[in-house]
Amino acid sequence: MRMQRVTSTNPSSEQLTDSSRWELLLKPACPLQRVSRGESSLRGSCRSADTELICFDLLSLVALNKSSGGDLHSSMSPAKWLSNGCLNPLKFGYNVLSLTRRGLKEVPDELWELPELEKLNLSLNNLKTVPPQLSLLSNLVALNLWGNQLSSLPAEIGQLSRLRVLFIYRNNLTEVPEELGACTQLEVLSVANNQLSTLPASLSNLSRLKKLNLSHNHIAHVPGCIYNMKTLVFLDLSYNHLENLAENIQTLVNLKILIVEGNNLHCLPKAVCFLTRLELLNLDFNDIKDVPQEMHQLLQLQKLACHPLDKGLHIIHNPLLKPVKEVLEGGLSALFNYLKAG
Repeated sequence: MRMQRVTSTNPSSEQLTDSSRWELLLKPACPLQRVSRGESSLRGSCRSADTELICFDLLSLVALNKSSGGDLHSSMSPAKWLSNGCLNPLKFGYNVLSLTRRGLKEVPDELWELPELEKLNLSLNNLKTVPPQLSLLSNLVALNLWGNQLSSLPAEIGQLSRLRVLFIYRNNLTEVPEELGACTQLEVLSVANNQLSTLPASLSNLSRLKKLNLSHNHIAHVPGCIYNMKTLVFLDLSYNHLENLAENIQTLVNLKILIVEGNNLHCLPKAVCFLTRLELLNLDFNDIKDVPQEMHQLLQLQKLACHPLDKGLHIIHNPLLKPVKEVLEGGLSALFNYLKAG
């Protein structure tokens, strides 16, 4: 049985606050925020994008409607809230809509009458499909579908040419449509916790992608398209079925965070040591017995790390052999000095 890390509930002050495990930053409760109609870009970091994606809740719209003299009742269904006309978010000057945790089994048809929407949250429902009409929301910048029961995505998702953030983790996807490669503005993509074994070659076109989460899938080989994603700074391949990393990994020169814990890696290729911008390299819970001599080049790692969100090198949870195992007792600097002398 594969070991998994038990994490602390009190993260240290040195843990990553933005990039690492960014999909876990989503919170269902968030205050109402106003977004100007003309705004077309995500503000700030991925973390702020996560927050903005869920900030507009229909219950808040109910309160807003009542405060302006409306007669909308909170007991009405989400579909009726939209279809009655007085709960169109654009009427209030907003272009962000959340229908999270509404028990939806299908997307309300009225949603397709809101083409100006830029950010849409349909997470934590019971959706099994997303209809082709998704393409009508041509102004979408961020789309959140995590925590549903989706087994596929419509090919029409490729027509969302402005899409920059896509969360589809914790579904039942066995494949990603080739058409997603047409969403060339994508910067953040999470398809974690699905049933994927690979990605389509067309995703090589995602030349602006910065953060990719493929953790908890069934991937045995790193999809070739990933090696063409030269702008990646965050790559999570943890808890898959990887046995090796190809030398091509060295093409991802902008990587700051690489997480491959919980796989079946037997060794670490020398190519990883050329990723000199790495601040977090998580190799825990693999079958690694030794490290390449060139690892001392990864100067940005700075320390041995224990908590999964800490910057540094995560490696101690491996069957390391002597003398590396003993040298590591002196910390990362001791390991680097040992490798330099070798």
